Amino acid sequence: MKKYVTPALMFGFFVLSAIGHYAHWPATLQFFISAIAVVFVAGFLGRSTESVAHYAGQRLGGFLNATFGNAAELIIGILLVKEGLFDMVKASITGSIIGNLLLVLGLSLFAGGLKFKVQKYNVALAGMNGSLMIVAIIALFVPAIFLQTHVLHEEDRTSLSLVVAGILIVAYLLWLVFSMITHKNYLADITEDGEEELPHEHAPAWSKGRSILYLVLATVMVAFVSEWLVHTLDTFTAKFGLSEIFVGAFVVAIVGNAAEHSAAIMLAMKNKIGAAVEIAVGSSLQIALFVAPVLIFVSHLFGRPMDIVFTVIELAAIGVSVFIAKSITQDGQTNWYEGLLLIAVYAILGASFYLV
Repeated sequence: MKKYVTPALMFGFFVLSAIGHYAHWPATLQFFISAIAVVFVAGFLGRSTESVAHYAGQRLGGFLNATFGNAAELIIGILLVKEGLFDMVKASITGSIIGNLLLVLGLSLFAGGLKFKVQKYNVALAGMNGSLMIVAIIALFVPAIFLQTHVLHEEDRTSLSLVVAGILIVAYLLWLVFSMITHKNYLADITEDGEEELPHEHAPAWSKGRSILYLVLATVMVAFVSEWLVHTLDTFTAKFGLSEIFVGAFVVAIVGNAAEHSAAIMLAMKNKIGAAVEIAVGSSLQIALFVAPVLIFVSHLFGRPMDIVFTVIELAAIGVSVFIAKSITQDGQTNWYEGLLLIAVYAILGASFYLV
């Protein structure tokens, strides 16, 4: 009976969201219905991706998990760019990065640490992830510093943004080659005797064909419900007196990260902390090194060029998140208190953004 409840709720809220959008229900009601629908659909997307990953293999499966796991953020970002809401786009990118590094990773370490005293994973992978996070910070800081110290013409500002975005995309693609092909054994996860498995973990409930079909269906559903959600943001923000930066960095980001939250916590509680860390940190890296640069290029296709210059507040939030996340993960072992520290930093940033 339980296996039918979640799909029923997902389709129910999806249909309600569609009716609310086309019947022009109050924007606030539409927002809450669409937000709940995104959470359910993102969960369905995550499960579909996991099933496809079983048939595709570990490395390709990991790439699919990262890519489709961030589908909601990418689609929401594209729709916001189309609407010209660049401040909210950058805020949502900021929120996705800090949300994954602090909230998703923090909850995973905390939940896993309550069950297992110390959890270990590949130190080499932790070091590479830390280096990539620093590269992402440099790519965001440098354009902002040059803008503050030198008056750049609009054309130069656009060119700099495109160059930096292009470099980040190339760096990310080469990282996939490095981690999935040339050094896949070097970055392989540590296998612990204490690892637990869920029942039928190695026997997906869906066949290969059905898994692919569900993955495509989930992606289409995410696209639709994300568009309906975006159309309600202006009214929702104005009615509750919230800043665009808070809505983008926390509300939109938390909704978009729903799939990562559940998957990472579940894996951590099975003592597969390496996979949980990969979901949280890997997702942040994909947002910073791939999704954000792609949105820069997409904005040019819409004829509304967006630059890669973030505000001081956003840069400070990302910088703090990378600093504490790298500090905690670099030794290759975690405990529940380290997870609590990450959650505490996220709460501090949330309170600060709310008061902006």
